[in-house]
Amino acid sequence: MRLAMVIDLKRCVGCYGCQIACKAEHGTPPGVFNTRVVKQEIGEYPTVNLVSLPVGCNHCSDAPCVASCPTGASFVWEDSGIVDIDPDKCVGCRSCMMACPYSNRYFVSERLDYYGDKGPTIIEAYWNAKTQLGVVRKCNFCRDRIMEGKEPACVANCPAIARHIGDISDPTSEVSRLIKERGGFTLQPEKGTGPNVYYLPA
Repeated sequence: MRLAMVIDLKRCVGCYGCQIACKAEHGTPPGVFNTRVVKQEIGEYPTVNLVSLPVGCNHCSDAPCVASCPTGASFVWEDSGIVDIDPDKCVGCRSCMMACPYSNRYFVSERLDYYGDKGPTIIEAYWNAKTQLGVVRKCNFCRDRIMEGKEPACVANCPAIARHIGDISDPTSEVSRLIKERGGFTLQPEKGTGPNVYYLPA
């Protein structure tokens, strides 16, 4: 099985629901988003459109981040194809960040709380106790949730139902069908990394 995510750009309204759900699920510090929504205006007045593009780790089939990691901290789960990081093996060299052509990895070196000197909130204190410093972080398709039979937080919380996840190696799966019927495409295919996040055209 190889998990893939399909994002329907026709349905995405740029509400940031996926970004907020991911931040709540993983307790990322200020400025760190495992998934984020990039917005850009295209066209000229009076026909200007605002395009929203949700981005995150592409869980590449030929992941350069994994190949570049000197300690084996970046690895691929054989049961799902999810690219993940073992924080106990990560030495913070950041070679994976340089290797990723999508800039979807983050290095967390210090504790940052939203309210500064006032100290962490209850939620921040909870995540601070669980999160290691000096390591790289990224999206892992909410592997813990998937192992419990749940959808990733970004998928489960998308109000527009613009996100889908499934087994791309199964030609009868929903994601395979959507990619085939709607002309799904990946970002920067010329990099040869084999991304497993597909977009359906708007």
